[in-house]
Amino acid sequence: MVQPTLFEFDDITTDTMELFPAVWGAAERLVSPQAQDRDQAVVQLMELDAPRLSPLIAYLLTTRLADPNIEVRFHVVQALGAILFPDEEDKITPDKVRQYVLGYLSQMRRRQVFALLQVADRYLAAEDNIASLLNSCSYAGIALGDIITDRNAPISVRNQAIRFAGIVGFTDIIPALERLISRLESRSEKQERMSFIAGDIVSEELSLLKVARAALMRLK
Repeated sequence: MVQPTLFEFDDITTDTMELFPAVWGAAERLVSPQAQDRDQAVVQLMELDAPRLSPLIAYLLTTRLADPNIEVRFHVVQALGAILFPDEEDKITPDKVRQYVLGYLSQMRRRQVFALLQVADRYLAAEDNIASLLNSCSYAGIALGDIITDRNAPISVRNQAIRFAGIVGFTDIIPALERLISRLESRSEKQERMSFIAGDIVSEELSLLKVARAALMRLK
């Protein structure tokens, strides 16, 4: 049995999509205190193709980029990434929707960038979309450089920051990478001479050396 569609997408405009009950109901659940409700809301909106057709829905999703629940964030990344790429039929997202999303992305700061890197560390499938989102924010390079040199940040997140700096091509973080590489190379030499010093702690940060060198080569 084929389930009838709720509405004909060809007959709607970017200004009326959110008026449909299913879309409005899902949009309301985006602010639910329950992570499962928020996640289901994002998935439902994607199934309805609402983020690509409604500037309001697209904007609401951007506000969940730093959602406390990483699975919600992952689905938000998928939804927003889809807005920036043509769909399966090579249709481009309406300009008004793209403008809303790009406008928000351009205002991202460390908090949102950090949240995206956490998603990247958990979900390999998110890489292309995250690269596209970061590429839409001129400040992202500064945030990545800050995270890369933050010794209090998780190694896995710093690793992702280095990777995406190279993938997207943020040349403004080259000085930060060079300083990191210099410090880690010095530490590596010291560890070889003094194997008895906090080996586990040193080795964990040294895992960044290889990826930092690769990113630097890519950026130069």
